[in-house]
Amino acid sequence: MTRILLIVGGGIAAYKACELIRLLRGAGHSVRCVLTDGGAQFVTPMTLAALSEQPVHTSLWDLKDEAEMGHIQLSRQADLVVVAPATADLMARMAAGVADDLATTLLLATDKPVLAVPAMNVRMWQHPATVRNVATLRGDGVSVMDPDEGAMACGEYGPGRLPEPAAIVAAIESLTAPAARQTLAGRHVLVTAGPTHEAIDPVRYLANRSSGKQGFAIAAACAARGARVTLIAGPVTLPTPGGVDRVNVESARDMANAVAQALPADAAVMVAAVADWQVEAAPSKLKKGDGPPTLTLLPNPDILAMLGKSPRRPRLLVGFAAETDDVLAHATAKRIAKNADWIVANDVSGDVMGGDRNSVHLVTADGIDHWADAPKSDVAGRLADRIADALA
Repeated sequence: MTRILLIVGGGIAAYKACELIRLLRGAGHSVRCVLTDGGAQFVTPMTLAALSEQPVHTSLWDLKDEAEMGHIQLSRQADLVVVAPATADLMARMAAGVADDLATTLLLATDKPVLAVPAMNVRMWQHPATVRNVATLRGDGVSVMDPDEGAMACGEYGPGRLPEPAAIVAAIESLTAPAARQTLAGRHVLVTAGPTHEAIDPVRYLANRSSGKQGFAIAAACAARGARVTLIAGPVTLPTPGGVDRVNVESARDMANAVAQALPADAAVMVAAVADWQVEAAPSKLKKGDGPPTLTLLPNPDILAMLGKSPRRPRLLVGFAAETDDVLAHATAKRIAKNADWIVANDVSGDVMGGDRNSVHLVTADGIDHWADAPKSDVAGRLADRIADALA
């Protein structure tokens, strides 16, 4: 169990701290919260206390706590301090060493690792002052996640969104993995994640409904266990997990080429939802007034099958099967047809693609293991441990 001190800063993204606490508790970690004055404008101490089942701390001037130097105790009793959301103002004060409230005082007093998870307007994130502050924090040893890119509450679009709670959990578990768990040290693990986009014309494409969350969590879990990880990612906006080498691709052909270039690998985990077909793309935008177009579909490279028969086949080859019916039958047949060692199968008829939880079946030559519904970070950790055992 990891003891996490969560500092909730003052931004609209503070509401995501509630889901973050729930996921961390579900993964077996303990969470104690510090709520800034700004954070209290968006979530209440009662909400955080109910979710964490711990008292919530809000003031440097609490007579009972500070009679016993409470800010020192809080800063030392945790295994990791997480600031989420880390606003531009809060990171500026952290970088400057200001200690004018409970949050900044304990950040200055702590001797434990610190993870800052930024959330702010895109202009604020890109401002030279914020760029300097982030560089200062990283230079001081603070781990700073890159924010997600997307639409913001202010109506603008770009980098600055708080990463999804599942991605934050994966980063936390990467930072807190003990040295004794470096069971993949010296191994190269290749992971694919996300969808591929197959162009129809310059503005349209075919794609699968994949968020990339499970693949990114697996990459993070393998890196946390000491592996050198190459993550080949389709078009998603997730932050790169710490310690992972990321290669961005667009189409199935791009992904197939990137996979071939990344070899050799000790293990390959093919999580990406690769489009089965590509289109004979039109050179210019198809016009609606011309009527529905006739699309000529051509098969895409089968990356899993390509690896299964390659002379450079990884020692352990893991595929994924996203099914809506006859899940186990299709997964079993896929394992044999693709010459894969394992298939991780799941039913995607619900909100799995894009959600933060997953329920999977591990199909091997020895049988089928059924894994209960869990956060995707937990599924990733369990699979990484199985990979380490197989490669031992």
